[in-house]
Amino acid sequence: MKTEIIEINGNSFFVRLWGDASKRPLLMLHGFPEHSGAWHQLAAGLTDEFFCIAPDQRGYGQSFKPNGVENYRISEVVGDIAGFISHYTDNGKIDLLGHDWGAAAAYGAAIAIPDMVDNLLILNGVHPAAFQNELAKGGAQTAASQYFHWLRTDASTHKLAQNNFAKLIEFMSNGMDCEWLQGEVLSDYLQQWQDEDVLDCMLNWYRASPIIIPKTGHTMEPDKLLKFNQTDMRINMPHLIIWGEKDKALTAETRDGIFDYCDDVKIELIADADHWLHHQQPGKIAKLIRAFLLA
Repeated sequence: MKTEIIEINGNSFFVRLWGDASKRPLLMLHGFPEHSGAWHQLAAGLTDEFFCIAPDQRGYGQSFKPNGVENYRISEVVGDIAGFISHYTDNGKIDLLGHDWGAAAAYGAAIAIPDMVDNLLILNGVHPAAFQNELAKGGAQTAASQYFHWLRTDASTHKLAQNNFAKLIEFMSNGMDCEWLQGEVLSDYLQQWQDEDVLDCMLNWYRASPIIIPKTGHTMEPDKLLKFNQTDMRINMPHLIIWGEKDKALTAETRDGIFDYCDDVKIELIADADHWLHHQQPGKIAKLIRAFLLA
């Protein structure tokens, strides 16, 4: 692995790189509350065929951290992704992989700049329209997403950062297997989280999202829903979803809403993994990615 700092749209980004730059580029987008180092195990299984490119996304790690919720809107994030693709490719197209909020960013790019995305790969993430539609039903996904309300408050930053980020670690471990988050890995995450100011920037991804979360058991009236044009929101490129079935944050119903928005999607289920599947089953995921992209 090597690292570098690049400038995209006038902003500084820290990027980890694995493999030979002459090989097929794969852009890897992490989610909350991770950083580019989250991909190191998965990248190790891909570098024989791919040049793995993993930035710290805006607000995270060693990349730039603008103040203000407005700087974390999906339009700003997609601008970053377009910049990464232009920087690291000759033809302006790339295979794009995302997890969690990185998956939301990847979907945003696939929708807004489809000509720059060859293949879309998602690890436990959901299409924004499918997510909002499922939330509107007031069922299991609505109940599972109630934590959004608290994370969007100003108070969440201080509470999550207290006692060396103990509450944030508890949040990550809630109902899921975080045995991987210990020792040197945990020390690295603590170093990347740094302090309350950095965590506040990370949380702005939640605050900037237009997604509406009704209260548990409450449905949403059609006029209260975010308006999504189904044609504009379609995913046209080949699309792979790899899903850890033990995820407590995202439901299968939300995932399967993709069929209303995608022309060409394949779903691979991993029974013995949850939301943190790329830490739990990196070898299996690498094999699925290779099979899909090299078919």
